[in-house]
Amino acid sequence: MFSRQGQRNDPFISQNSLKQTLVKLWNGDAVPGQKQPGLACTMDAPGYNCFVDRDRMDAAIQDLGPKELSCTDVQELKQLARQGYWARSYALRGKVYQRLIRDIPCRTVTPDASVYSDIVGKIVGQHSGSSLPLPEFVDNTQVPSYCLNPRGEGAVRKILLCIANQFPDVSFCPALPAVVALLLHYSMDEAECFEKACRILACNDPSRKLIDQSFLAFESSCMTFGDLVNKYCQAAHKLMVAVSEDVLQVYADWQRWLFGELPLSYFARVFDVFLVEGYKVLYRVALAILKFFHKVRAGQPLESDNVKQDIRAFVKDIAKTVSPEKLLEKAFAIRLFSRKEIQLLQMANEKALKQRGITVKQKRQFVHLAVHAENFHSEVVGVREMRDIWSWVPERFALCQPLLLFSSLQHGYSLTRFFFHCEGHEPTVLLIKTTQKEVCGAYLSTDWAERNKFGGKLGFFGTGECFVFRLQPEVQRYEWVVIKHPELTRPVSSENTTSLPSLCHSASPDASDRLSPFLAARHFNLPSKTESLFMAGGNDCLIIGGGGGQALYIDGDLNRGRTGHCDTFNNQPLCSENFLIAAVEAWGFQDPDIQ
Repeated sequence: MFSRQGQRNDPFISQNSLKQTLVKLWNGDAVPGQKQPGLACTMDAPGYNCFVDRDRMDAAIQDLGPKELSCTDVQELKQLARQGYWARSYALRGKVYQRLIRDIPCRTVTPDASVYSDIVGKIVGQHSGSSLPLPEFVDNTQVPSYCLNPRGEGAVRKILLCIANQFPDVSFCPALPAVVALLLHYSMDEAECFEKACRILACNDPSRKLIDQSFLAFESSCMTFGDLVNKYCQAAHKLMVAVSEDVLQVYADWQRWLFGELPLSYFARVFDVFLVEGYKVLYRVALAILKFFHKVRAGQPLESDNVKQDIRAFVKDIAKTVSPEKLLEKAFAIRLFSRKEIQLLQMANEKALKQRGITVKQKRQFVHLAVHAENFHSEVVGVREMRDIWSWVPERFALCQPLLLFSSLQHGYSLTRFFFHCEGHEPTVLLIKTTQKEVCGAYLSTDWAERNKFGGKLGFFGTGECFVFRLQPEVQRYEWVVIKHPELTRPVSSENTTSLPSLCHSASPDASDRLSPFLAARHFNLPSKTESLFMAGGNDCLIIGGGGGQALYIDGDLNRGRTGHCDTFNNQPLCSENFLIAAVEAWGFQDPDIQ
């Protein structure tokens, strides 16, 4: 996914560079950079610096691990990081952090330890560390103390203020206090910790993502996490929708679970793997936390009327439920999308935020307000059912309001009229009510105008974001088969990684915007095309899903239909296999700011 000087890189650093780093590290080479007068610490057995509370550190992470590591293979290092090889060695973990962070490609001018020595006195003045204010970019995030003593807690505030002085472009970074606090445990002095944090912030590889530094990046990460929960933690997502007033607010807290609420022994293990494998690890661990929360709390009353607070409390006391080893085991058992697909999803969410003008922090709109009880009317579903559907759609559309595009009762039972009213809108939701009062439908990612590219012939199009569902007599959603069974395919390389899906209420986008949408079938090596037959439409019929059958087939008069299992969605029939249609509706997505 990432490249540097024409070489294929490991998600964190290139294999050649990492190999050289490992050789230096395991040979015990000294780290460049002088220690600054007045900032050095004396070391306490077993090598703790003066910022660490020895008793708390011994209780949290016993120093029983190996002191050396002989490894020059990248894949082996990944496995060692996941297994926690250096997790119980204070000295070895410090060496690993030094070397991996020093190998991050950074801006030409990146503040180092000497800069800290020059500026800290001017910035801090005569104030004690504990009385220092925090920079605005931490967004009132509290500094986690972990195993720091009062001197260490004050040092974190000093370092954060000096970082703010050197990085005026960092506008929103609530994860940074936790990162600095963790690094201070494994640094010789404040200056060394400052330099490590600066290198993480100053990474200049545009295709590499470390920590979010703007509200736009942070918010799009939250939306991306919500999308991943929707696809990989459906039981937990259903619980969140049921118990929270606004599920988006719950998912906006995901980084706090990792950077603040996790105990030190857990967060350090996550950070070990993060430095080797990259940002995707954070999504994995947060998903695993949510899975464990659902397993423990499902069927039990919540401890408060605020599920956000309940999850925070669960994470803070996670040691009562699961060990760090089991947490990481669960995290890496989740078969996530490829890094390229996650990057495309992240970019699509950023584009949605930019087009809606959301680039700085502002009050969120409750997702339930997207479906207004007083303004919503459908002949097929009620408000509650539409809110269920809205909880399934991608996060970048969740705050859009339903816009009725076509109703068979208003516009007539004609497929031609259906296409006429739907073209120019992407995505859309198809709703069908049978004469037996069964209700089913589909979320369709692509403009129906795409059907015109096949010259009058029936051709399939769409992306893996499509899904089908039934609402009556019972609720069931079926997503693209590849999401639950990634073993059916493997990602293929592509140079087109920057094109994005379109947004609410927009007309069919230009071809340049459609080269590489999220979950496009061409990104994957599929055994056959039957796993990617998402949607098709012609003069005589409309088809959703294919391969071995069709999830939905509707005739040109919108009179009769049939449903069955298909390979694309691996679904059961969505209603009676042969049915008569009572009503058909198509809904689009309208930005709430555009009425």
